[in-house]
Amino acid sequence: MIRFERRRVLCGAGAALLAMPGILHAQPAPFRFGLTPVFLDNDWQLLDFLRVHLSTKVGREVEFLQRRTYKEVTALLLMGEIDAAWLCGYPLLQNIDRLSALALPIWRGQPNYSAKIITRTGRAVQGLEDLRGDIHAYSDPDSNSGHLVTVSELLRQNYRPEAFFDRSFFTYGHRNVARAVARGLAQSGSVDGYVYDAMKRAEPELVANTQVVWESELFGFPPIVATRETLDSEPVQSFFSALTTMRESDAGQAALHMLQLDGFAAPDAHSFDQIAARMRIVAERG
Repeated sequence: MIRFERRRVLCGAGAALLAMPGILHAQPAPFRFGLTPVFLDNDWQLLDFLRVHLSTKVGREVEFLQRRTYKEVTALLLMGEIDAAWLCGYPLLQNIDRLSALALPIWRGQPNYSAKIITRTGRAVQGLEDLRGDIHAYSDPDSNSGHLVTVSELLRQNYRPEAFFDRSFFTYGHRNVARAVARGLAQSGSVDGYVYDAMKRAEPELVANTQVVWESELFGFPPIVATRETLDSEPVQSFFSALTTMRESDAGQAALHMLQLDGFAAPDAHSFDQIAARMRIVAERG
């Protein structure tokens, strides 16, 4: 009798589940998007705007996974723990056999940015030579503008990077580099030109205490990256479509406004040639 009642209850529960529309249709897995504070600060309002637009366009929830360094986010992408990531051209090229650029941000009408070296306002500095012996702030070991460019430029000018500065440290964020220089924690620093210029509008009182000493050539903007094996998959291509239609929704427009970007577009074959050239300078040094 107990077995019969138990079976009847289970059958009734199954029938009830079947009667509920859509109950057996599994929801698509979230799209996992990796970020680091190296480029994008932990601004929850911005992330909310991005989440609303991207989730609506992709047709599934978009989750943000934030880690402290490019190395950590790159590892997650290579292990399949995330579906795409906002990286830098440097870690992309370091793993070019496994990774591919999906989209590039457009800033001031072009998908490019420069690297800048900054110091305190009012300091009498004419060029890199005047920074010898500084305490220098870098962003991330795998950042193009926040590390690679400065190291390769010193090599190109026949300096030894490891001996040029008295001491250097990593802040793990371009904004943190600017803050360190502005507050006297570092005498000079290596920053992303886009982030630095964006700070002029968002935090003018902070940037006012710094000045640009040197500026590089243009590089392909830090890209949205996916693995080569998933690049043509439906979720990744839907994510690309969502990125390139940011202006079609209020949330997307709000996110672009906060990022001070014009939009996103597909990269071309030569987007990262200048970063590759900088990498060769360091590799040839041995």
